[in-house]
Amino acid sequence: MSEDKRNILDHYRRQLAAKFEVKRKLYKAICNDPSLPNDVREDHRYKLSKLPRNSSFTRLRNRCIFTGRPRAVYQLFRVSRIVFRDLASKGLIMGVKKSSW
Repeated sequence: MSEDKRNILDHYRRQLAAKFEVKRKLYKAICNDPSLPNDVREDHRYKLSKLPRNSSFTRLRNRCIFTGRPRAVYQLFRVSRIVFRDLASKGLIMGVKKSSW
């Protein structure tokens, strides 16, 4: 699978998670409220199970925007350590310079 396809799928999951965020939180809050009747909680648990799986934030994975690499990604820059090192050594990242002592 190419990095472009991975990044497209990641972007699609992020959009889906943002779209269903409020609904998912509402259903979860109702499901976890013990003061409500069981039939109401069960009904909302069913509705929660009918939401798309990819709309959950736990299915999101931080990926490098250049290579699609899923591991060792700096959240602030959204790039992997390898790309970060390369860009920083070329001076393409503002405020970052190689330290030496």
